[in-house]
Amino acid sequence: MRIVFMGTPDIAAASLKALIAAGHDIVGVFTQPDKPVGRKQILTAPPVKVCAEENGIPVYQPASVRSGDALQTLKDLAPEIIVVVAYGKILPNEILTLPKYGCVNAHASLLPKYRGASPIQWCIVCGEKTTGVTTMLMDEGMDTGDMLETVTVNIGDDETSEQLFERLTDEAAKLVCSTVDKLAKGEITPVKQNEAEATYAPIIKKEMAQIDFNKTASEIHNLVRGLYGWPTAYFMLEGKRVKVFKTEVLTVTDKAPSTVIKSDNEFVVACGDNTAIKFIELQPEGSKRMEAKQWLLGKKIEINSLIK
Repeated sequence: MRIVFMGTPDIAAASLKALIAAGHDIVGVFTQPDKPVGRKQILTAPPVKVCAEENGIPVYQPASVRSGDALQTLKDLAPEIIVVVAYGKILPNEILTLPKYGCVNAHASLLPKYRGASPIQWCIVCGEKTTGVTTMLMDEGMDTGDMLETVTVNIGDDETSEQLFERLTDEAAKLVCSTVDKLAKGEITPVKQNEAEATYAPIIKKEMAQIDFNKTASEIHNLVRGLYGWPTAYFMLEGKRVKVFKTEVLTVTDKAPSTVIKSDNEFVVACGDNTAIKFIELQPEGSKRMEAKQWLLGKKIEINSLIK
């Protein structure tokens, strides 16, 4: 199968590696332009480019795929299928209809749920117990194309978005290979998505990370897990931000939300609906990440005081 692969981050690189290992003819790779990274703003190649160059595959990094140049390059490459995994650009209809088998996208959710940019984070924030990966034939909508294959995985009660990302990266790589093989053999019948069941996972923003203690402890626990790594859930104490990395949902309490219940060797705060949250790992502003009990050794917090 002659394949053009389009993708940018690690989850895409894993799928590219799997297609190469499966023996497919990857005739070209499209990825985002190199970008400055870190405090020193060092120009860095995306993981997909690194993988392609290691395997001697031509790399293309157009600023836009809507230009005639990008379309002509694809016509010259003459792919039978275009595989897209987290590319980060919207493909015009001229490209979507170019290959014999169409453009196949792997999306990290069980479509039509959690269409959009941040499905892994949002499924955890929303308290889902299962998620997965869906391959689909791309159309001009946002993750609205006909579905090809799905794989379902369970989400652990304490699993973070970072951990789930790693598992779904592996599942996506396997599913992409399966879908490409079955399409070539005519063994897949595309299925339309049920629009009535569609939900969306918009881009995560920094302002979403502040903890609202009027929410239940379970909702706060899910926020911490879902925003793990970036932007990281936090609360304010004495005008300073305290990032939260690990929590535990406790039994009910009769205290009002935001009230400190324990602050000796454990840090427990009342939440909405008579619940309480135990903070296990924190990072006070200007300090390193640590266990809450270590933080409390040098931090006096009055019982019944209020946290923002």
